[in-house]
Amino acid sequence: MKYSWLKKTNSEKLIIFFNGWGMDEYIVSHLDCGEYDVVVLYDYSDLTLDTDFGEYEEKHIVAWSMGVMIGTLFDFGDIQSSTAICGTPIPISDKFGIPERIYNLTIKGFCEKSVEKFMSRMFIEKPNIAKFSNRTIDSQKTELIKLLEYKNKDFTYTKSIVGDNDLIIPTKNQLNYWNEPIIIHSGHCPFMLFKSWSEIIEL
Repeated sequence: MKYSWLKKTNSEKLIIFFNGWGMDEYIVSHLDCGEYDVVVLYDYSDLTLDTDFGEYEEKHIVAWSMGVMIGTLFDFGDIQSSTAICGTPIPISDKFGIPERIYNLTIKGFCEKSVEKFMSRMFIEKPNIAKFSNRTIDSQKTELIKLLEYKNKDFTYTKSIVGDNDLIIPTKNQLNYWNEPIIIHSGHCPFMLFKSWSEIIEL
């Protein structure tokens, strides 16, 4: 697993962001960190993480898409809040996630064009952003295949946010999983709707 700091100071507060498939820090680089240090975890081809962020007194987890499952696999000690965004802990599932047939067909037909199509389907708006990730096609495909091997562990998110027009992980499947989610007018990627991490945590 890779990680990148959006902000690293002497703050006592940390946001640990579990990113979605195929992404790096670029997709959330516009969000103001405010009083928080923010670390972005991504590329789940390998789940080795060489830090536990134990030096922080206050920790918050924000997990998006496939990152919602990956976030269940790590223990960072006491967590003040945990927010799942546009995903579930069972993200490859006919009932709770991306239908298995569609996921497997995505792997079979994976190419640069399919990645471009995926990126365009993440939004219901047309975001003013030139690119979404600096990852290579090869690294994205490796991660896509590897995600089939992981199974979520027991973990209760304190809050879930669901986009009402999610074309990646179908909205209805997310609603099958979550009790009392916060529903927002959004596609699969809602981050262009926010200006800061505080807005997400306090929603």
